[in-house]
Amino acid sequence: MLADEELDLPEIGERDLVAHFTRLAHRQYSVDAGAYPLGSCTMKYNPKASEAVAALESFAAAHPSAPDSMVQGCLEVICLVERAICALTGMKRATLQPPAGAAGELTGLLIMRAYHDAQGEERSKVLIPDSAHGTNPASVAIAGYETVVVPSDLEGLVDLGEFEKLLDDQTAGFMLTNPNTLGLFEKNIKTIAKLVHEAGGLLYYDGANLNAVLGICRPGDMGFDIVHSNLHKTFATPHGGGGPGSGPVAVKDHLVEYLPGPLPTLDPATGRFMQVQPAKSIGRVHANHGNFAIVLRALAYMTSNGPEGLRRVAEMAVLNARYLQARIAGAYQMPYTGDCMHEFVASAGEMRRETGVRALDVGKRLLDKGFHAPTVYFPLIVDEAMMFEPTETESLETIDALADALIEIAAEAQTDPDVVTQSPHTTPVRRPDEGRVSNPKTRRLTADMNAGR
Repeated sequence: MLADEELDLPEIGERDLVAHFTRLAHRQYSVDAGAYPLGSCTMKYNPKASEAVAALESFAAAHPSAPDSMVQGCLEVICLVERAICALTGMKRATLQPPAGAAGELTGLLIMRAYHDAQGEERSKVLIPDSAHGTNPASVAIAGYETVVVPSDLEGLVDLGEFEKLLDDQTAGFMLTNPNTLGLFEKNIKTIAKLVHEAGGLLYYDGANLNAVLGICRPGDMGFDIVHSNLHKTFATPHGGGGPGSGPVAVKDHLVEYLPGPLPTLDPATGRFMQVQPAKSIGRVHANHGNFAIVLRALAYMTSNGPEGLRRVAEMAVLNARYLQARIAGAYQMPYTGDCMHEFVASAGEMRRETGVRALDVGKRLLDKGFHAPTVYFPLIVDEAMMFEPTETESLETIDALADALIEIAAEAQTDPDVVTQSPHTTPVRRPDEGRVSNPKTRRLTADMNAGR
């Protein structure tokens, strides 16, 4: 505006500029573009009403360091979400500070450590199932505990016999999600809880799979002491690109005094919201109160669905997963025969042995069919694993189209395997080069894995 001469800027029409960036956007797959069946990640459609609430200026412009008197509405939002989480999980109180699920795990484990320290006990290990999410052992290590892996039985559930052998007076707790990472409900959960508590440990709930049981059953009623949930998965706002997320941690009565502080709390005497520091708080785990815009989106999602709607979310998530599993069961191995919940694990092990087509190839070929690939090679206990979670937001027509595409790929593997192993054929980026392996021992391991040994 103040320049004496014209600036040397490129001249381009708005129409051409918009077209350019729109084409770039279309090269990126997203939840808004189609089905995104990543197992264990609950990548479901995010209602635009939730986005509208998070964008309201009165919330978006609030400064995180503003005094309580100026952000009463924000504090009330946090208290409303905390109340809803506790009602859904069967817990007493919750902190919304953790900015993601893994941060929630670490917070829960630090609470576990503080609790045992207060009892004068120096416990050294935390048990996790062999099908656990990869963040579980990492969180255990960061919290200063030893990770002890509990094997699964032939049904894909916790092997109770082996579990009892590993429990002792050094067990600080057991990290578990239910349904588990194979998409199967731990039917012995009450027995597991009893054994953990008899050993003096705490039972921790990894909330990555909470979407499967909303309004149907509660971790607190199963015997869990600590529960983290993922607002950015279970309550919309699918995560991606590194964030943002929100991983609130809720606890039973005996652990409330260890929660991170301060906790927004309604003062009944004044009717105002204030912030209270728990008596034996582990301290802050994140600046302010986490990613507040995600909390807002979650409140909008919870409120718009209501209790009956949230139960319907879980029912449809389970129905969709079981339907997809039934549709493709003839084309792929199903390593576990129990009824799945919101997700299931299929295997391309037999396909690899017969045709050379691997789970990775199936996922790549699925991109050509217009769908995002499932999670592959996880959990680690399943050969050539493919983990599907269609979620409740996909229509019957979409799930049928996904099933048809997977069945077509299985047929291609038999008749023209090269078209699968060389896929994708239609994406802007095909297969990035694998990282060069220089260590001889690692090269041998990679060769063995590629040969299926």
